[in-house]
Amino acid sequence: MVSAKVTVTNPMGLHMRPAQVFIREMTPFESEVTINYKDRSINGKSIMNLMASGIKQGAEIEIRCEGSDEQAALDKAVALIQSGLGE
Repeated sequence: MVSAKVTVTNPMGLHMRPAQVFIREMTPFESEVTINYKDRSINGKSIMNLMASGIKQGAEIEIRCEGSDEQAALDKAVALIQSGLGE
């Protein structure tokens, strides 16, 4: 299991469009992807869970990946969040 903390830079947080981008990029990885935010664990491959999480700009989240390609999944997830998910 690998993890990293990152701050959400997207101006609108993880609303529908950026959540879709995140899910689309994480789905090909075999590893489980979990986002920890405010004492909750959110399935990083579930659009409904991610949108319902209420993660806003400036929020610090922890991304955890566990599986055969965990480091690649984590690197991609961190890069996506830091890039603002295309917005």
